[in-house]
Amino acid sequence: MRATKETAAKLSIVAVSFLIAMKVVASIVTGSIAIRADAIHSAIDLVGAIIGLVGIKIAGRPPDRQHPFGHGKAENIAGVVISSLIFIAAVTIAYQAISRLISGATVELVTVGIYVTAAAIAINMAVSWYTMRVARRTDSVALEATARDLLADVLSSAAVLVGLILVRITGVALLDPIVALLVALLIFRTAFLSMRRSFGGLVDTKLPRAEENEIIACLGEHGGQLVSFHKIRTRKAGSQRYIDFHLVVPRGVSVEKAHSLCDQLEQEIEARLSYASVTIHIEPCDGNCEKCSLTPDLCQRD
Repeated sequence: MRATKETAAKLSIVAVSFLIAMKVVASIVTGSIAIRADAIHSAIDLVGAIIGLVGIKIAGRPPDRQHPFGHGKAENIAGVVISSLIFIAAVTIAYQAISRLISGATVELVTVGIYVTAAAIAINMAVSWYTMRVARRTDSVALEATARDLLADVLSSAAVLVGLILVRITGVALLDPIVALLVALLIFRTAFLSMRRSFGGLVDTKLPRAEENEIIACLGEHGGQLVSFHKIRTRKAGSQRYIDFHLVVPRGVSVEKAHSLCDQLEQEIEARLSYASVTIHIEPCDGNCEKCSLTPDLCQRD
């Protein structure tokens, strides 16, 4: 899993580096503020991809004495940093676009800009699709942030392409910085989505409702062996899920059988939710048999 995530992160770095070179040359040749904005976004993408790779490497380290729960939150930290960089890119692009609107805009060699931007879209789309696919398969927060960043670059490049085509058709150069402002808005939205997911792991936000329902459904399948369960707590660090709850068993159940039931539940939950670590606290029932769904003879075992 770690090798797959690192490969995807390295591919992103190589692809973004190539795109930066393309866009910088195109912005110099054409004088397009939209292409320049796109190049700035790609430069920040590159920094973010490098940070994502570092985060993935650190998160992949095994638990040690100082970090008994592992290093999974390194991915969340990387995701937050990448999201912050995306916000900075949006502000920078918006500032340059507004400055160009005030001072006036001129765009030359529009056809060159169109070809370069179209090529950038094709390359970025392929890399972002692959990166997001790996991120979802490995449940990597840092890699997902990188993929969202690349996807934002695809959207911004598409907006730039539309702007250049409009300039080519109408001859109105002011359309170029106007499109750059739209690009900034798209990037703001991507940054917000990425920040929300990455930051959630740092403050121990619980797992999504669908995943908690999987845990409850799993416990419900063993209604004939346990009395009840409560105090379910969940959180996530990187791709690692942490789940703990209290399990109420009949008073007559031996330690060995209670332990066997816990082992079975842990295996079943881990099979349903990838990269899960389950901790179960056993409690005896309170003896209130009138409200218990188990048969009385079950409580007298052992």
